[in-house]
Amino acid sequence: MFDKRKDSTEPESPAASNPATTSTSEKNFSPRSTAVIGKTIKVKGTISGNENLVIEGTVDGSVDLPQNDLTVGESGQVVANLDAKTVKVDGQVTGDISGSEKVVISKSGRVQGNIVAPRVTLEDGAKFKGSIDMDPGNDTVATEPKPAASAKSAAPSTTRDKAVGESGS
Repeated sequence: MFDKRKDSTEPESPAASNPATTSTSEKNFSPRSTAVIGKTIKVKGTISGNENLVIEGTVDGSVDLPQNDLTVGESGQVVANLDAKTVKVDGQVTGDISGSEKVVISKSGRVQGNIVAPRVTLEDGAKFKGSIDMDPGNDTVATEPKPAASAKSAAPSTTRDKAVGESGS
């Protein structure tokens, strides 16, 4: 039962016929380097871990994978805040998304929530409602120029009105 010769000859035939097993062992990846939540799976609560994750099912809660990649597949329905190294949305997400490297919303993706990431890609056809912050470290700087910009935009129109009034006189 535990003889290497016997195990190596018989089980190799089924493993060789399984292309997924063969390709992962050839690349020296662990067999579970990417976890998948299937189309019929529903999860409520917090998901965290040290693997890449593909969501094809339904998730309600939060997903915390700060060192890994997260993909919401085309059939994925997510009502959660997402935090990962890279986030790709092909399905539907309602909640805030934080990507330490980048966030990509594909043409089939729909997002309702805020995005915080240094790089954000919205492909042609993507649907997005929310805000994007691509400089999360400078929150105070981002809010200060807004009143000044409003005052500056008001000043030129007043000056322009005066100039038009003076020209007309």
